[in-house]
Amino acid sequence: MAAIISCHYCSTLTSSKLFTPKIPTNHFRFPFSQNNFLSRRFGPRCSAQNPHQKEARSFPLKECAISIALAVGLMTGVPALDWSANAYAASPVFPDLSVLISGPPIKDPGALLRYALPIDNKAIREVQKPLEDITDSLKVAGVKALDSVERNLKQASRALKQGRTLIISGLAESKKDRGVELLDKLEAGMDELQQIVEDRNRDAVAPKQKELLQYVGSVEEDMVDGFPYEVPEEYQNMPLLKGRATVEMKVKVKDNPNLDECVFRIVLDGYNAPVTSGNFIDLVERHFYDGMEIQRADGFVVQTGDPEGPAEGFIDPSTEKTRTIPLEIMAEGEKAPFYGATLEELGLYKAQTRLPFNAFGTMAMARDEFEDNSASSQVFWLLKESELTPSNANILDGRYAVFGYVTENEDYLADVKVGDVIESIQVVAGLDNLVNPSYKIAG
Repeated sequence: MAAIISCHYCSTLTSSKLFTPKIPTNHFRFPFSQNNFLSRRFGPRCSAQNPHQKEARSFPLKECAISIALAVGLMTGVPALDWSANAYAASPVFPDLSVLISGPPIKDPGALLRYALPIDNKAIREVQKPLEDITDSLKVAGVKALDSVERNLKQASRALKQGRTLIISGLAESKKDRGVELLDKLEAGMDELQQIVEDRNRDAVAPKQKELLQYVGSVEEDMVDGFPYEVPEEYQNMPLLKGRATVEMKVKVKDNPNLDECVFRIVLDGYNAPVTSGNFIDLVERHFYDGMEIQRADGFVVQTGDPEGPAEGFIDPSTEKTRTIPLEIMAEGEKAPFYGATLEELGLYKAQTRLPFNAFGTMAMARDEFEDNSASSQVFWLLKESELTPSNANILDGRYAVFGYVTENEDYLADVKVGDVIESIQVVAGLDNLVNPSYKIAG
């Protein structure tokens, strides 16, 4: 199985500029075609090709061996390579929330964003968890689901009443009034959901649940007081997103009678990826992506960001060189992200990323597979789970910088094809969290 995963990784991920824009020519080559076995495993999902896509990149046998070992380690939970001399333990910063988030991996983008906030308040998490569990309760057919929903709701209401004082004490002083107001709305909304359950109105449950979780998320954001750490000095003058921002990406869909255009709402997480998110927001404000085509859409990822011409990233007009950013990975239990190295290279085989590739529509930076600090402007959205990308046991986690999730209309990403056009990307919230914006200086 490990060998299959590794070769799947070679033939699928290295066949596009998504992961290997520039590879030395003295490497062995693994061809990627519809005629080989591994391509057929993806079937028609791998058939969409970018007309501007460059030929498949090379992949050295050494890296294949490392991928095999990594896959074994990820599946067994035991490091497959003895790099212990370079390894070090991550010292916990936040208390263990495993009791609150145990069970199947979290795949909902909203929940992932809530748990990724740099807060330490068990009381609000105990309100959040049963409200999120309503989603699973609704998987039961018919009105029988409402009995389980009612149990979830009672658990959340009880947690709110018992923990309200602790929740309020966790609010940032400057945001306390707004936080209390949100808690009042949350409590009133729970009463409304209770009435919905009593009326046996199953269809109204999910919309109300979404509203309540938005209140919870807003309360949790009001617990963050300032930016929680210092970005390393060598990156402090780059565009940085110190907080969160929301963008809307409007895509014009071609050759689809059922869909003309779609607006995707994306939340960017600068708490866990300030350099990566800041770079993207800066490019958005330059209108870099407006009018750009989707350049890869193969059922595995949707990708864009490769400008016309020989450059494979954003050319900074002030330097006339490609602007690149470091690989940026925030691991659970750490105060700040790691820069310039994968978790694998750091020996942190068991570390979990704060922003995992769990959700459909996970957004990350593309880069050269063998150059950690080569990301510039190419971005991708993950579409499917596979041997490579099982939630919580993921070869991509810790190797590529996740910095956001599509939170609305993410399912429509599957309908996007090569040649569809990004009409615009606009920041609709959080632009004031961007510091050092280069778009205001030049270009």
